[in-house]
Amino acid sequence: MGEIEDGEADHITTDVRGQKCALVCECTAPESVSGKDNLPFLNSVLKNPVCKLYRFPTSDNKWMRIREQMSESILSFHIPKELISLHIKEDLCRNQEIKELGELSPHWDNLRKNVLTHCDQMVNMYQDILTELSKETGSSFKSSSSKGEKTLEFVPVNLHLQRMQVHSPHLKDALYDVITVGAPAAHFQGFKNGGLRKLLHRFETERRNTGYQFIYYSPENTAKAKEVLSNINQLQPLIATHADLLLNSASQHSPDSLKNSLKMLSEKTELFVHAFKDQLVRSALLALYTARPGGVLKKPPSPKSSTEESSPQEQPPLMRRQDSIPHHSDYDEEEWDRVWANVGKSLNCIIAMVDKLIERDGGSEGSGSNNDGEKEPSLADSIPSHPREDWYEQLYPLILTLKDCMGEVVNRAKQSLTFVLLQELAYSLPQCLMLTLRRDIVFSQALAGLVCGFIIKLQTSLYDPGFLQQLHTVGLIVQYEGLLSTYSDEIGMLEDMAVGISDLKKVAFKIIEAKSNDVLPVVTGRREHYVVEVKLPARMFESLPLQIKEGQLLHVYPVLFNVGINEQQTLAERFGDVSLQESINQENFELLQEYYKIFMEKMPPDYISHFQEQNDLKALLENLHQNIQSKKRKNVEIMWLAATICRKLNGIRFTCCKSAKDRTSMSVTLEQCSILRDEHQLHKDFFIRALDCMRREGCRIENVLKNIKCRKYAFNMLQLMAFPKYYRPPEGTYGKADT
Repeated sequence: MGEIEDGEADHITTDVRGQKCALVCECTAPESVSGKDNLPFLNSVLKNPVCKLYRFPTSDNKWMRIREQMSESILSFHIPKELISLHIKEDLCRNQEIKELGELSPHWDNLRKNVLTHCDQMVNMYQDILTELSKETGSSFKSSSSKGEKTLEFVPVNLHLQRMQVHSPHLKDALYDVITVGAPAAHFQGFKNGGLRKLLHRFETERRNTGYQFIYYSPENTAKAKEVLSNINQLQPLIATHADLLLNSASQHSPDSLKNSLKMLSEKTELFVHAFKDQLVRSALLALYTARPGGVLKKPPSPKSSTEESSPQEQPPLMRRQDSIPHHSDYDEEEWDRVWANVGKSLNCIIAMVDKLIERDGGSEGSGSNNDGEKEPSLADSIPSHPREDWYEQLYPLILTLKDCMGEVVNRAKQSLTFVLLQELAYSLPQCLMLTLRRDIVFSQALAGLVCGFIIKLQTSLYDPGFLQQLHTVGLIVQYEGLLSTYSDEIGMLEDMAVGISDLKKVAFKIIEAKSNDVLPVVTGRREHYVVEVKLPARMFESLPLQIKEGQLLHVYPVLFNVGINEQQTLAERFGDVSLQESINQENFELLQEYYKIFMEKMPPDYISHFQEQNDLKALLENLHQNIQSKKRKNVEIMWLAATICRKLNGIRFTCCKSAKDRTSMSVTLEQCSILRDEHQLHKDFFIRALDCMRREGCRIENVLKNIKCRKYAFNMLQLMAFPKYYRPPEGTYGKADT
């Protein structure tokens, strides 16, 4: 029934029962599907490939050729190191801002000292972990037996690319990729008290109901405070830079350059002003006022401003103040409005002066307007005129005033919003920081896999115009198939995994041109918003659409569907609780449905028309929903439907179990053979034999070997009896279930 491919053969195997099986040969040279030009880029991410070749008969008795490849990724260690470095930088900055909160009453000052002590300890812990990871030079793989090691807890378990390339006699060659990885979970921390989903809910409930020592802010408000602080830190230096460029244009006496510099300054300043249009800043200012000794707010020095003070335009209506923040009748809320408005008014003075200078110089057009598109009456006329050679001297004091006004706003806003962050940290130390650590660990594992999957998907679809349009118009669906049970420790793993995958919504990708041979991705941002910069060689970068080349952020939509399949799930279904799995599947179905809706709305009509002809996604989604609602035991149809929908939507596929070794191997080999049967006309009488062949001699048994130094799947007879049909390995390939 089979033949050896010419060359590349190391050994040949046949079915142990004497029946003829497709001959398998190992090969050492990985194949680039998208062309040899992309191979160096792919090799910079993937390492240590294992390749297998198969020949299987089709339904019309012809032959299809299959190439199976499994590769490690150096991103397993690279991304965690990037992320930990980012956390250290963010936490050091936060700690410094807490120290600079100014004088506080004894109660709040003692809380601050306690928080800083614990925060400094956490930073030291992260620095120690980074030091240990940095010693792992050249590493690209963390085995399942190492999943409980403290120094490696940020590293994903057993991360690999599982690739199947099919050469069919009648159909176009096809490529199918799945990223296999151990479920993102904090194994060293343990699961005695559950995983992140339960722990975060319990923590937030207790914090909401215990407010006598601190002021309660919701997680949304805390995230908003971090966002505004991040915007401040980004915009203030940008505005200062553009202000200096404006002065430079003035010194050169260049009207066009002056207009362009003013345009950039206006845009950034308007963003800066808009960042403070939030009731949170007002409530935080009041909260900080009450925390000062005697309730006296220490005011920073007033800026030297020649402008009149007034309230900002388009002021949002006042919201109800948080119940836990007392109102002080001597607190002047309007003072913040005046300080905030001075920034906009200072900008308007600069705009008016530039207009007047260009007009007197013979310019025919005005250069700008105030934040709302209207210039204040008589503002330009109130500014005295000077000789044309004094442009710099006339603009310099106005620029200085803008910087002073901006400095006062930044000082007040930073302190007040940092006080919000202090509230989050002040409750239940060190539990709060340990939850942050756990979430960072789980997210690091999830992000490493996501970046690996994104880069591989980009490389294989680089010359697909439809995919690239979808990438920058809609974003990518990222579908995780979970095989964890809802029993014992695996409940905690699933709770960790659900939060880690959900947190990937905070990640955006940006593709940039590589300026050197270093094409490893760079992670930037902060805990609430990450940007992964993916570097492409010049030739590949030039093939991208203009929107992507100009730096548009590319978004991902992660979804998780879990179906436990082992004997522990049998116990959970008969004697325990499967509500966690049911709620996760229902929640993520709604996310998948929302992505499909956005996809159909945003993609061009001609593309949608062709797409609908090729795919009946609506029926697949309805079928998936029915299966989720049916509550059928071990309903693996859910996983098959979700995977099919993901592939048809050009998504990124993941398969996960506890260590991505045994159950994952059964799943990906079944998926591969099912694709061969349904999409490439694998002979119906050869399905089981092809499945056994892949499991006995394919890449996945090599994965078992590299993890536990043994060519046996870790299943016992009890587990095999509990598995659904087609999830059982062939005779002689399984042993004691010890991992």
